[in-house]
Amino acid sequence: MGLSILDWSIIVGYLLLAAGIGFYYKNQASQSLEHFFLGGRNLPWYIAGISMVATTFAADTPLWVTEKIAQHGISGNWLWWNMLIGGMLTTFFFARLWRRAEIVTELEFVELRYSGKAAAFLRGFKSVYMGIFLNAVVIGWVNTALAKILEVFFDIPASETIYYLAAAMGVVVLYSSLAGLLGVAITDFVQFFIAMAGCIILAIVVLNTEQVGGISGLKEQLPAWRFDFFPQIGSSSVADQVGTYSLSIGAFLTFGLVQWWASWYPGAEPGGGGYIAQRMMSARNEKEAVFATLFFQIAHYCLRPWPWIIVGLCALVLYPELSIEDSSKGFVYAMRDHLPSGLKGLLLVAFLSAYMSTISTQLNWGASYLTNDLYKRFIRKDKAGESPEDVQKDYVQKARLFTWLIVLVGLFASTQMQSIDQAATFLIECGAGLGLVLILRWYWWRINAWSEITASLAPFVGYLLANQLLELPYPYNFLFTVGLSTLAWLVVTFLTPITESEKLKQFYHKVRPDGWWGPFKKADHEKSNLRALALCWLSSIAMVYMLLFAIGNFIFQDYQAAGIEFSIALLCFFILRKQLKITRIFDF
Repeated sequence: MGLSILDWSIIVGYLLLAAGIGFYYKNQASQSLEHFFLGGRNLPWYIAGISMVATTFAADTPLWVTEKIAQHGISGNWLWWNMLIGGMLTTFFFARLWRRAEIVTELEFVELRYSGKAAAFLRGFKSVYMGIFLNAVVIGWVNTALAKILEVFFDIPASETIYYLAAAMGVVVLYSSLAGLLGVAITDFVQFFIAMAGCIILAIVVLNTEQVGGISGLKEQLPAWRFDFFPQIGSSSVADQVGTYSLSIGAFLTFGLVQWWASWYPGAEPGGGGYIAQRMMSARNEKEAVFATLFFQIAHYCLRPWPWIIVGLCALVLYPELSIEDSSKGFVYAMRDHLPSGLKGLLLVAFLSAYMSTISTQLNWGASYLTNDLYKRFIRKDKAGESPEDVQKDYVQKARLFTWLIVLVGLFASTQMQSIDQAATFLIECGAGLGLVLILRWYWWRINAWSEITASLAPFVGYLLANQLLELPYPYNFLFTVGLSTLAWLVVTFLTPITESEKLKQFYHKVRPDGWWGPFKKADHEKSNLRALALCWLSSIAMVYMLLFAIGNFIFQDYQAAGIEFSIALLCFFILRKQLKITRIFDF
């Protein structure tokens, strides 16, 4: 497929803009590690929040949603919509604490909270495991999605896409290695609006094609189950079949009561972590950290999915011959076949934006672990006569070198994606049981480094027993792994020495968490906010789900249902507002 001069001008102009942002913020990023990896802790809430949204909008995301629409209709989105519960928990129970800790990386928290050789081992191991291996997995599957787009749009042979991916990553590493998180966040801000505008335009264009005929024509040509918002709760699960997403009662209860707090998965860690924690730590203050994370949850679940969903439904009408395995290509075919000159370039830029925002974050976040938690903590030796400025300059130089290292590893992972993807699935399933430790380490003084080490390793044993030896089906294999892991880390917690009292005391008085800190809590300490925070959490979950459904019903012209849902969302907002006053997070 050929692109016009206008299309190419839009693409080249965008790439020059991204590179220009990198050069513009280079000097600010070079000041220190804090400036390179946290933007000097001076990001306003809307920059930090939009950066979170842009990062989770990768090139693969609309394609994955399109595939789920082909398989289960709108209800298939509950595979990720259920994660809102854990996301809102992070917003109200952890965002302030991450910012208050005043650390550079998530892994630095390990030695802020724990003591001894076990803490040092945990920090060093995770710096390599997460900074290189898990990063390579994420970069690999994001590159695979972009390769699919390049194949369809430009008829590029699959064997040659790696060269184009290398070029795209070259632009990303240019601005991310120069400008650090500040440049990444500012670029994310621009990329988010480009990507959203492009997807909205595509949805409007394909919806109004002659073949689809608008919302009424779409509803006439597709079976009613395609428009179901909710999964079917029944006696058996048909998650792998075509039809409304169906869950057994056990699987439904696992989704709603266990999975959101028990599982660890990159980008949705219980209690926050990864690039989400990085954005919270980069906010101007605690209040803006909470506001940024709240905005992220609203935009991520309410605003962003509907253009993808509409295109996915329209693709079923436009390309009925596509199999489920190839259904994700429907989104790209819609771009290729139905956009005029200029808009093709804009949509390609939208996908480039989504791709670059994710890759740039992975590079900066991974380099932060390798620099701050490996090189600075374990490798670098102080030299006589060095000034503080020389030390910070060395750290920033190493951060840039590590950024390039991650690029090379990520490109290699992209060439091995079939095996890497299987490894990623295995790793995510083996996170069952770790989540509770990541939550309780903030709220219970007895958790120690051995608790977290055990909770990180035990799920691998549980996974192998449940799936290979016992051959349990879902959700029983998941629940078995969670139960085994939880029992293991609880036993280890009480059999191993507690964290040094002085370390716990310093942590408590620095971070001031709620919860079970009896031996270290002063009588005159801040009043507990747990009840108000719990009400904030519950009311915000209800508010976001009601907004999500209200927008969907408005699009599909069920105005009565949309009005009821919006009214409930408004009521939940007032409850949330009242509880926020009690917590003193915001001043209304």
